[in-house]
Amino acid sequence: MGIETQPEPGRRDRKKQQTRSALMSAALRLVDERGLDRVTVEEISAEVDVSSRTFFNYFATKDDAILGDPVMEGDVVCARLLEQPPGVPIVDAVLHVFDPAIEQIQADRELWLLRMRVIKNNPALLPVLFTRGAVEEERFVAAVAERAGVPKDHALPLLTAALTGAAFRTAMMRWATVGTNEHLSKYVRESFDLLRNGLKS
Repeated sequence: MGIETQPEPGRRDRKKQQTRSALMSAALRLVDERGLDRVTVEEISAEVDVSSRTFFNYFATKDDAILGDPVMEGDVVCARLLEQPPGVPIVDAVLHVFDPAIEQIQADRELWLLRMRVIKNNPALLPVLFTRGAVEEERFVAAVAERAGVPKDHALPLLTAALTGAAFRTAMMRWATVGTNEHLSKYVRESFDLLRNGLKS
């Protein structure tokens, strides 16, 4: 009597994630080769051998496929920040919050380097990126304010969000342009060390 086997748990979800990742990769590769205005949803879909209808099951627009998913959802970032011990300085607390995102970006290094090059060469993507960032920053400001026990319009949460965000973006740009195989965490920690020390040289 043969042993009945059950479908592997999560197989459908993994298949969906593989399709999503393949669409993002195809979108980035085609836009990198041709430019944003010369690539259609139909062409991206054809690269992955799916229909345009399937594409729209995963992404609302071509820009969404290019920019990809947030490395950490806003509610996760806020929850992790609020979990940090009260005595931890805010710069260190934010750095701990970013650790999983740093590791994920590093693991997908080639994809992120390609994405950053595509964004740099196609400035029409910047308004979408800015809008996304503004929404997430607003949530982050609220979490910093809650942790510090101050209003959301207080300078502390506003500056914390602006400066740590700028430090992270600076680290990403250095990581992408220096041309070495150094881990992203090295550049992020350098940027955060400068913030921690009051930007003293």
